[in-house]
Amino acid sequence: MRAWLVEQITQEGTMRLADIPAPEPKNDDTLIRVEAAGLNFLDTLVVRGQYQTKPKLPFSPGVEIAGTVAAAGPRSPFKEGDRVVAPCDFGGFAEYAIGKGDGARLMPKEMPARDGVAMLTTYPTAYIALKTRAAMKPGDLVLVTAGAGGVGSATVHLAKHWGGRVIAAAGGPDKASVCKALGADFVIDYALEKIVEAARQIAAAEKVEGVDIAVDSVGGAIAVDCLRCLGWGGRLMVVGFAGGSIADLPSNRLLLKNASAMGVYWGEERRRGPKLADTIFAELFDLYLAGGFRPLVRDVFKFDDAPAALAHLAMRRSVGKVVLEI
Repeated sequence: MRAWLVEQITQEGTMRLADIPAPEPKNDDTLIRVEAAGLNFLDTLVVRGQYQTKPKLPFSPGVEIAGTVAAAGPRSPFKEGDRVVAPCDFGGFAEYAIGKGDGARLMPKEMPARDGVAMLTTYPTAYIALKTRAAMKPGDLVLVTAGAGGVGSATVHLAKHWGGRVIAAAGGPDKASVCKALGADFVIDYALEKIVEAARQIAAAEKVEGVDIAVDSVGGAIAVDCLRCLGWGGRLMVVGFAGGSIADLPSNRLLLKNASAMGVYWGEERRRGPKLADTIFAELFDLYLAGGFRPLVRDVFKFDDAPAALAHLAMRRSVGKVVLEI
């Protein structure tokens, strides 16, 4: 099979397209003929040796795949020919990859692989941020940073579906227009506006003290701004640090607003609560089939263009979920 390999760590994150043997599935894992692989910001880090997990060289990036089961481990619930989405312990930028048994799910027959891989992490993350952790209710004012990104766009979709009023923040006119097209009620272009001032003006017009929920995947100063936007009893959901820095949250603002800041880690939630994961995927797939949403997948690259796809994501040019199609 062909696979993109990182054979040595370089500042540029160099990869080489190589012919290597296909792996063999064990236990409850499956060997999947990859139709689509999802790109994540962590992939841009791991190829340069800057991610918290450092796979043994040589390795192939990619932790999300969708495709057809080519072979199943002895304890796998799937059979050859099943179409599934699955996380993997890297290795996804390849024609065949091992899907982890504890996270694999059957895809609805009507779902293209690019939609399946786009939903694998982003929508469950948005789900637990809004419903499980923040206990969102209809009418809540929800602020979403990086609203045109993968998790951000999923959060806008689900918040609107559950009756929220959504403020989507993004950088630049292109991404701002994407947020509006997703259904956001209000859009802040933080290339032109300051988030805190704009969100407070929106809250005042809506006759509320501040936002009820802020879902942040940027980190750094943006996360602190989100905290400052909260109203009484507001909840800040910490989803990630795509901006490159971890926020130093001022705890006095939590106290003064009786607010809370909570982490959202879908991968571990899935492992610790498989029944909850089953419920979430069933609800999301049903909503997809009912036409409730379509994942934002605008940036689709051919398999041979994987280095360009990673560069596109690293330079923050991407909109929605970035996908490799094989």
